[in-house]
Amino acid sequence: MLAQFDDLLVKVLLGAASISFLLALSEADGAKRMHAMVEPLVIVVILVLNAGVGVWQETNAEQAIDALKQYEPDDADVRRDGQAFRTIRAVELVPGDVVRLSVGCRVPADLRLLQLESTTLRLDQAILTGESEAVMKEADVIVEEGAEIQSRVNMCFSGTTVSYGAALAVVASTGGATEIGKIGAQVADTEAEASPLKVKLDEFGALLTKVIAAICILLWLLNINHFTDPQHGSVARGAIYYFKIAIALAVAAIPEGLPAVVTTCLALGTRRMAAKRAIVRYLPSVETLGTTGVICSDKTGTLTTGKMAAVRVLHMGADGAPRLLRTEATDYDPAAAPLLDGDAELRPEARLAEPLHSLGAVCALCNAAHLAWSAEAADGRGAFEPTGEPTEAALRSLAEKIGAPGVPASDREAPERASEWWAARFPRLATLEFSRDRKSMSVLCATSAKGGTPTKSPGGGGSSSQHTSLFVKGAPEMLLERCTSVAMEDGRVVPLSAAMRVQLAEATLTLSGGKEALRCLACAVRHGLGPASSLPLGDPERFVEIESDLTLLGVVGLRDPPRPEVRAAIETCQLAGIRVVVVTGDNRATAEAVCRRVGVFEEFEDVSGGKAVSGREFAAMDEAAQLRCVERASLFARTEPSHKLRLVELLQQQGHVVAMTGDGVNDAPALKK
Repeated sequence: MLAQFDDLLVKVLLGAASISFLLALSEADGAKRMHAMVEPLVIVVILVLNAGVGVWQETNAEQAIDALKQYEPDDADVRRDGQAFRTIRAVELVPGDVVRLSVGCRVPADLRLLQLESTTLRLDQAILTGESEAVMKEADVIVEEGAEIQSRVNMCFSGTTVSYGAALAVVASTGGATEIGKIGAQVADTEAEASPLKVKLDEFGALLTKVIAAICILLWLLNINHFTDPQHGSVARGAIYYFKIAIALAVAAIPEGLPAVVTTCLALGTRRMAAKRAIVRYLPSVETLGTTGVICSDKTGTLTTGKMAAVRVLHMGADGAPRLLRTEATDYDPAAAPLLDGDAELRPEARLAEPLHSLGAVCALCNAAHLAWSAEAADGRGAFEPTGEPTEAALRSLAEKIGAPGVPASDREAPERASEWWAARFPRLATLEFSRDRKSMSVLCATSAKGGTPTKSPGGGGSSSQHTSLFVKGAPEMLLERCTSVAMEDGRVVPLSAAMRVQLAEATLTLSGGKEALRCLACAVRHGLGPASSLPLGDPERFVEIESDLTLLGVVGLRDPPRPEVRAAIETCQLAGIRVVVVTGDNRATAEAVCRRVGVFEEFEDVSGGKAVSGREFAAMDEAAQLRCVERASLFARTEPSHKLRLVELLQQQGHVVAMTGDGVNDAPALKK
């Protein structure tokens, strides 16, 4: 409530009201005293009502924002003094405690990894770093001095989430010493810039105060000769009489209704914003938004959906040349954005032909994610929500788009019909987990005696209940080396020639680099492995032996797609003369590709001349170079919270009114500034 009175004009009014009140008390006549008190009381009532409106609006916004404050974990599994693991409250952790991490848990402090209890450990660090994909962690020592947060792969940071695997880690820092705690300290130390309206009102208030004070003093001095007039009774009474007149003039000259009018107008603005699902926390923010000249925007979850989607499928055509299919998917909905061949939807018979048929099997079987319809998602509009890793959820959605023979299309009630068909046809026997050296994972399945195999082996071996099939997904550059054959579009399986390898490698490089910057996964299969008991499944070092002599099915390209409405919004900003600068913790190639798709950069624009810089490059510049950089650059990639804050400060220093958008903890200091 008191914060609402922190305004120069309001303080002047309070001062004038206080003096008027004291002068009213000095009146000897009771009727005159009551009459004189009306004016200061009216001023105080107006100011209190004005403050009440501000408090009401900000309280409503605080209640909405409180629902977003869910980053702090409640408890942790801890081992102390060599004793067994037990659950304690996360706030009781101290450096040196050994913590067990598992899938789905939120990291309770900054931890240094001791050992992995699974083949791999992956964490979702998007809220802290803005990275769109889960980050692979390892227990090795990092020798790079001053490594950025994204490069510290042996650390698990407080507030991030374990998306795959399990591990033991030791608490390295807690509370304010954690990376998320340092961001909190930055927020506390950051001085919020005054809004343009507040600056103008303060300037107006200061000028008005000086002018009124000068006039009042001049009026009082001009009447010095009248202090001795007989009707006053004495010089002192004459001085007080003309002082009252001067104060009455001051009160009359000050527009006491101005703060109330401004507050009411801003409150009406916040109501309009609320109708568009925008929470306004502080009233002056409405006016600031109207005078914005530069918008600094986070990428992951702001310009993009924050979800992964399979948008490209590369496979070998019947003519021996790579062929590309695409989809405009922006989320996990299996029924939306069908596979396209050029501009036409892919025909059902083409979808269920080799090798797409088998590629769908790999996407369905090499997968631990699941899709379910949530009516509450997407602000009550409903959406398909995944459990498990976003990448695997995107592959699950692709498997449903491809479908299975005789299986109805997926819908809200049954979103995984094709996946269930594949799982019934090829029961899983074992999982060969992902490892960093071979960069692939696979599932060993029993081959159905009644249904045959989805892709015949080059040798033409038939199916048998004693045989098994291996379905593999992994990094294209690694899987291509272990493939000896390739499935053609017409169903043939032919040896993978050197020329085909080069063509596939170049086509994959086009997808993963340049303006696409997709995350690529190759899919392969191997049939007729023999009984599971004859395979070295207990030795991870020999998994590569099992994952050899493979038949390549194709390559899937995935990305965190831009929100459909973003491109039009950026065009509107540019037409209005508002500059858009993208600031992200994600890597530069991915960020550049997103900027090209949403219109921050032209499709083939050369950004090598300082239009795109990394956070480390920006931090290494002197102040003069930084000032030149912020005038020219439209993309800052691989940034940390301090880089974002510095960028906003420099833009404000150059006279720009800056808006900041972002949904991560790493955006908080810049958002406050």
